Amino acid sequence: MLKCKINDKEIEVPEGTKLIEAFKLADQDIAHYCYHSALSVAGCCRLCMVDIEGNPRPQIACNTMVSEGMSATNQSDSIKETVKWGLDFHLINHPLDCPVCDQAGECELQNQYMKFGSGYDSEMAEKKVKKNKVVDLGKEVVLDSERCVLCSRCVRFTSEITRTNELGIFNRGDRSEVGTFKGKPLNNNYSVNTVDICPVGALTSKDFRFNQRVWYLKNKKSICTGCSTGCNVKAYFNEDGYFRFKPVVNQEINGYWMCDEGRKVYKSTNKENRLMGYELQYGDACSKEEAFKVAQDLISSAVTTALVVTGQQSNEEYESIISYFKETLNSEQIYHWHTTPGKEDEFDGLLMRGDKNPNTKGLQKILSEKGLGKDVSELSSVDTLVVVGPENMTHVKDLKAQLEKFIQSQNVIWLGSALVEELKEMAHVKLQMPLRTYLEKTGTFTNHAGQDQKVTVVKTVNKQALALTDWVQLMQNQEVQQDQGVKFPKVKTNFFMDDRGTV
Repeated sequence: MLKCKINDKEIEVPEGTKLIEAFKLADQDIAHYCYHSALSVAGCCRLCMVDIEGNPRPQIACNTMVSEGMSATNQSDSIKETVKWGLDFHLINHPLDCPVCDQAGECELQNQYMKFGSGYDSEMAEKKVKKNKVVDLGKEVVLDSERCVLCSRCVRFTSEITRTNELGIFNRGDRSEVGTFKGKPLNNNYSVNTVDICPVGALTSKDFRFNQRVWYLKNKKSICTGCSTGCNVKAYFNEDGYFRFKPVVNQEINGYWMCDEGRKVYKSTNKENRLMGYELQYGDACSKEEAFKVAQDLISSAVTTALVVTGQQSNEEYESIISYFKETLNSEQIYHWHTTPGKEDEFDGLLMRGDKNPNTKGLQKILSEKGLGKDVSELSSVDTLVVVGPENMTHVKDLKAQLEKFIQSQNVIWLGSALVEELKEMAHVKLQMPLRTYLEKTGTFTNHAGQDQKVTVVKTVNKQALALTDWVQLMQNQEVQQDQGVKFPKVKTNFFMDDRGTV
């Protein structure tokens, strides 16, 4: 460890630490745009200027390594003045788009100018260089060149992380712009990470663009269940549902990133894609009490009862329902439905895995411990079959063909959160019962590497839905105390709308 002094605060840092990281470790604010911990050093914004004791000239902290006994500060008058001028240069050609910019409320230009700036000169807006305002970079990302501060983070991301090299900086001087190379749109599987690392509102996500103002959203940490990697995320939501996922740094699992496919998992948890109530054969609605009576009658009258499970529920739920079938119903006909068969070992080398089930490892471990674990292809006709369906149906290919292969039983009880229209056409499906999504319950998921990750209730979208543990308790006539999600105060808001969204 190296001892150093940051703004007169003594700290110890590991050898090889950049000075800008030492400022962060010392909990000291330092202006910067171009620096990112996961990318190479560009040193182009020139905002992280510091005075280092014994050095005659100011230095940029992002490209300076900490040495033993180093003393650095960004609190001198000369450094403060330098940073203010640097920010002014960034603003000379930057549009005052805050009222209509998607990044407003989480923009580093706004935040840092409030901390380090000197005041906006309205005359600059009249002299600014005009650039392209809406540039379609690819299927997920839109660029506003006037808002770009040329930090080059996005360019370095496509060069160093995805190694797809779609982006570059073209032209010279104040005419420089980020863009894609001819015939090479920004369509890699991680493109929206460029939006996350953009410090201003230059890059925006088409999926989230103009959907919500960030100050109308709450957020809570969870995981992505789009595949068996289990990326750590923040889920952004309000009383209307979920609106986006963004990655949370976890160096052991996903680093700083997540894939574009995983960002859309939130859609499967919203009302429009959910089974919101209890339904009898052919989609006829019924009450919760009627549904449980039907379920209990079907199971109690059956000579043979079987269970089909996917790798999308929590370990606690597997333990509960598998124990119920084995110990209470004396059934060992428990089958694993691989919704992405034959793809479990596929991997793109970064984060995306062929196994689109977040808890295959957890399920396999519990089945193995109980001496169970047949593949769904081994299922033959039984009197009553309980199927725990997948939450996210987007990755399930040829669903109808898969269902017809194993829904051959006389009576099928379907437990799932997803709205599956195909089930209404199947005469054997006697009952559909809504389950909670992973964002509505507490539990543990085990990723491809065997790492256990805990999830807690983020927000309850469907109050009628149950976790599998609750379902088992109610089947055994036990009382259930359900967790409730985030409660929202009723707030009246006054705001204008333009043709692009909330302003």
